[in-house]
Amino acid sequence: MAPKNWTKETFTLNTGAKIPAIGLGTWQSKPNEVREAVKAALQAGYRHIDTALAYGNEHEVGQGIKDSGVPREEIWITTKLDNPWHKRVEEGINSSLKSLGLDYVDLYLMVRPSGHPPTSQTDNHSTGPHPPTPRTDFTDTWRELQKLPESGRVKNIGVSNFAIKNLEKLFASKDFKTTPAVNQIELHPNNPSPKLLDYLKKKGIHATAYSCLGSTDSPLYKNDELQKIAEKKGKSVQQVLLMWGLQRGTSVIPKSVTASRIQANFEVDGWELTEEEQKAISGLTERFKVCGDAWLPVKVFFGDDE
Repeated sequence: MAPKNWTKETFTLNTGAKIPAIGLGTWQSKPNEVREAVKAALQAGYRHIDTALAYGNEHEVGQGIKDSGVPREEIWITTKLDNPWHKRVEEGINSSLKSLGLDYVDLYLMVRPSGHPPTSQTDNHSTGPHPPTPRTDFTDTWRELQKLPESGRVKNIGVSNFAIKNLEKLFASKDFKTTPAVNQIELHPNNPSPKLLDYLKKKGIHATAYSCLGSTDSPLYKNDELQKIAEKKGKSVQQVLLMWGLQRGTSVIPKSVTASRIQANFEVDGWELTEEEQKAISGLTERFKVCGDAWLPVKVFFGDDE
């Protein structure tokens, strides 16, 4: 079987929608860089852009989409409900659509960190224009998200940073009706989460990998095994990392604001990793997380994803 042309590949979600296999992540991208990055990505052939209200760049993402000249219907746009906005789902999606300059998004995600049990305390990690609000049970938030596809403003709904323990809590909720289409989680060889991926597969939930290259100046770039495989393939370590994620069945959203790197990250057609190479990468024993939960008032990650 010939290697796949991943730049044209999609993964079919449990809704029947098709999410492009590789996209552009925009987390931590600096102001005034995102617009050009989105434009460059779309003109290079990307058809999947990931943003969030919390990133503060939805307006620039929308400008980059318009600048690209690519028709809206050809682009998959993911955005996310900001953590302190869990009691304001309607306001959250309307704010995102206004900033993006769009009538709808293809995927709207509920991010786990604000979904802690009700308490008299408030969430002081607000990134929005509103004062902190009482903490909200994320099953209440999901009840409201389930209504959005009926309005046409959201095509698919999903979650982010959900480990097995909290997915099971979501499924057990009395108001649960809609299985998340996607769980967007940190995935790379030093945080491979095979148990969680297997669980998601059994539940029919697609995984999108963020921080799929590790991080800026990732220690993965200096890994001997990865460097050896990259040299053998005539590829960069970053390209090998993306291929590893794609061949695991996850979509990947590498972040870059440099046109040359955006293009390089898209050079995943016409080659593949062998089964032995894939196993070697999956067998790396070092562990680290780019996004932990130490700063949060409650624990999000439970070590149930290995």
